Amino acid sequence: MAFEDKTLVCADCGAEFTFSAADQEFHASRGYQDPRRCPPCRQARRAERGGGYGRGGERIMYDVVCSSCGAQTQVPFQPRLDRPVYCDECFAKQRANRPRW
Repeated sequence: MAFEDKTLVCADCGAEFTFSAADQEFHASRGYQDPRRCPPCRQARRAERGGGYGRGGERIMYDVVCSSCGAQTQVPFQPRLDRPVYCDECFAKQRANRPRW
């Protein structure tokens, strides 16, 4: 199937943007639908949702005390009281000492 560049209208801002033939081919090979948003609106939407997988947005870090050595550290998740939290060094030691199944 031959693909040609086509112009789409963004569902968020109403701006026209080009959906290139290469992008169409990629989307078709993966079974994706045509994009509804222009690249800047897609990027802004990802940033609003926290980005995920390092795609922009600020990562929230939580200050904690290591359960093993007592050092102050930060972790990228909300700690729970029923689970230990380790600094990078103690986490690496814990990981190295666990049995491999």
